[in-house]
Amino acid sequence: MTDEPTLGELGRLIQALRGDVRDDMAAINARLDRLVSMDVYTAEKAAMSKDIADLTKVVEQLANKQEQDVKDIRDQRQKDNERVTQTRRWLVASVLIPLLGLILPVILFLAGGKS
Repeated sequence: MTDEPTLGELGRLIQALRGDVRDDMAAINARLDRLVSMDVYTAEKAAMSKDIADLTKVVEQLANKQEQDVKDIRDQRQKDNERVTQTRRWLVASVLIPLLGLILPVILFLAGGKS
């Protein structure tokens, strides 16, 4: 009979257990206060998905614009190269043909006069 606790000891143990349970519940409530509700989480997730979709569209548009710009630059370079080639041909033709027209008769006259 000496091993059995008295009523006062049992009361103190019950009060200690109640205090422990109260502390544990307070810790759980403190952690729950930091959690986000399911409605807020769902709304934030939907907004984030929409933002990602919008950003994906913007990136695709920028990529398409860059491809178009590169194509336009290549086309412009090709046109510039063609214009330079045409200018060179025009210069050669406008200088060389009249020059030959002047020099050829002189050469023929000199060659004809010696024979």
